[in-house]
Amino acid sequence: MTTPPPSPVAAPPAPPGHGQSPQQSGLQSGLKNRHLSMIAVGGVIGAGLFVGSASGITAAGPGILLSYALVGALVVFVMRMLGEMAAANPTSGSFSAYADRALGRWAGFSIGWLYWFFWVVVLAVEATAGAAILTSWVPAVPQWAWALIVMVVLTATNLASVASFGEFEFWFAGIKVVAIAAFIALGGLAIFGVLPGSDNAATGFANLTSHGGFLPNGPSAILTGVLMVVFSFMGSEIVTLAAGESEDPQRAVTKATKSVIWRVGIFYLGSILVVVSLLPWNDPSIAKKGSYVAALDSIGIPHAGQIMNVIVLTAVLSCLNSGLYTASRMAFSLGQRGDAPRAFARTNSRGVPQAAILASVIFGFIAVGFNYLWPDTVFQFLLNSSGAVALFVWLVICFSQLRMRGIILRENPDKLVVRMWLFPYLTWATIAMISFVLVYMLTDDSEGGGRIQVLLSVLLAIVVVAVSLVRDRLGRNTAEKESLTSH
Repeated sequence: MTTPPPSPVAAPPAPPGHGQSPQQSGLQSGLKNRHLSMIAVGGVIGAGLFVGSASGITAAGPGILLSYALVGALVVFVMRMLGEMAAANPTSGSFSAYADRALGRWAGFSIGWLYWFFWVVVLAVEATAGAAILTSWVPAVPQWAWALIVMVVLTATNLASVASFGEFEFWFAGIKVVAIAAFIALGGLAIFGVLPGSDNAATGFANLTSHGGFLPNGPSAILTGVLMVVFSFMGSEIVTLAAGESEDPQRAVTKATKSVIWRVGIFYLGSILVVVSLLPWNDPSIAKKGSYVAALDSIGIPHAGQIMNVIVLTAVLSCLNSGLYTASRMAFSLGQRGDAPRAFARTNSRGVPQAAILASVIFGFIAVGFNYLWPDTVFQFLLNSSGAVALFVWLVICFSQLRMRGIILRENPDKLVVRMWLFPYLTWATIAMISFVLVYMLTDDSEGGGRIQVLLSVLLAIVVVAVSLVRDRLGRNTAEKESLTSH
């Protein structure tokens, strides 16, 4: 490191919406460019891509490609907007800090805590999923023990240093990237019949249209598919939080923002295109085994199920690792701005916000307990109440960027190195698209479906916003009393 270790005391609160350099905030710039590059690439490859794509294919047929393309476009636009703000002002609070500045203290407080809550629930989901895979391999160890082991190991990784988090994430993301690239390469060769030893019929792209057409369940299935795949994209924004602890934040954010198009195009659209080209969309094996396992089986790859289990476990561990990091850094930023306990803003001698990490993992452990004790009641409520938070985050990013563009141009025009395309028209179009998805979710009245997720998430958001407004009001009253007393 070229900088001395930071002091283990709280940094002075930053002005709302203003980021601080790692040295100023107490964080270390311990993430190398290779870490940030792989975090950016791996951030869009979640376990949901491997596990959840089968249900989307079953619902929409080959038209699921349009669902992925629509959501992918949303992610590209949102990341472009977030990249514009983050390149101008890299900070561990990312969009929460920008909302603080652009929309008001209530917005930064609310979206920051909602985002923290989202990732704490994700920790429980991923820890349970990883434990289930590990238990299938080593049944002598109970599932709860595996969940505990996984959480403890990754907590220790995050507590050690930001560099250790980056190193773990580099290799986790690397495995995911290599796996997807190999899948696309092998599948592409099999599609055209040039893969030696392949068992696939090698029909080219005929499966896209020969089983009821490209949209066998009608155009409305595209929107149904959107609801099924939209949340598998959550995590692409993590790189903008991590950039604040990198060697060159502006360069890292700029590079990650500009590469998001090919990342979404290759990893999502490319791999799903391979699946629906190798197999008819209504092949029973897709729903039974999962889309990727079924595709690998169709070309004769031995032990495809176990291979995919290893890859899914890697994706789960990656999500756990980055989720704990993300939750703790958001808590750290909230603490800096006075919107969370001040202890969250303190860093130890290694530049790690220890209290923020431990608080996040404790709530994660509690959520894991709920998942085992009351999976269909308490934990289901947690899942549903966090279900639409991802879309709320995207909306806040859009509205923040509408205001921040003018602020950046007025204060630091030379820092506007990343620009949202067709501003402000494409920003407003993105807001309309996200709003439409939220409204369309209300039509899904299945158990645990979109309607209950939106309603409970809105209810939670109202509660958090109300808390923020009450805090602000009490704070103003206290300040007024102190002012009168001093006079």
